[in-house]
Amino acid sequence: MASRPDLILASASPRRLALLNQIGIEPEHLVPAHVDETPEKGELPRKLAQRLADLKALTAQHKARSAGFGVGALVLGADTVVAVGRRILPKAETMQEASECLSLLSGRAHRVYTGLTVLTPSGARRQRLVETRIRFKRLSSREMEAYLASAEWRGKAGGYAIQGIAAAFVVKLSGSYSGVVGLPLMETAQLLAGEGYPVHFNWLNQSTLSGV
Repeated sequence: MASRPDLILASASPRRLALLNQIGIEPEHLVPAHVDETPEKGELPRKLAQRLADLKALTAQHKARSAGFGVGALVLGADTVVAVGRRILPKAETMQEASECLSLLSGRAHRVYTGLTVLTPSGARRQRLVETRIRFKRLSSREMEAYLASAEWRGKAGGYAIQGIAAAFVVKLSGSYSGVVGLPLMETAQLLAGEGYPVHFNWLNQSTLSGV
């Protein structure tokens, strides 16, 4: 029986790690990939999400190999982009940016694109792009002010985190909830399983751990 490949997660995001842990996956290595996320001129949101997922995976792979590990590992990269039409919303770092994002999202539909890339030891590149449609309620001035005061928006694409307070704004979601958080789990599991990673291995012990 062939040995299982190691898994490198090309991210320092606690949300992405927690999502992997949710389905029983614990990466052997976390290799943050800090890349320039500026959209190219005229770049569409879906293209940006996939390009950055590729770039993060490649960057992490290079960093790992330069450090002397990960030669036989799978590398998982992901990136999430929030867009209203063709307009790409920023990862809000200031209250002004967050306020502008909320104003755009209030009372209308938007899309969240999450690109996935898995690099294999043989040099193959497997990709998936997951699109989710979300509609926000119309936000009152009081709701916007309270949310901005929470600072939960800081560093979040589109200025919000659906797994937090902003869940109270969602009227409708069509697609992948975990993809909006940062890692679409069904598609991630499929990509990894397709490359020989034992996605289901730890599931066998869940009944014992849960006391069933």
